[in-house]
Amino acid sequence: MARMIICLCNGITEKEVREAARQGCRTPEAAYATLDCEPQCGCCLDYAQEVIDEERPRRANLRIVA
Repeated sequence: MARMIICLCNGITEKEVREAARQGCRTPEAAYATLDCEPQCGCCLDYAQEVIDEERPRRANLRIVA
């Protein structure tokens, strides 16, 4: 499987952004911070947010039933 780069400036992959979203990050800035980075040129922010938004519903569906 190919590694999709979301942020060229920081070399952040789609997989890394998805994992950050699963851990609760709701914005690209928060996701990048978990990787000790911050947005540089900003061209990636819209796509990173789309990836985060895709992961959020999946996370919401992972409810623990007692």
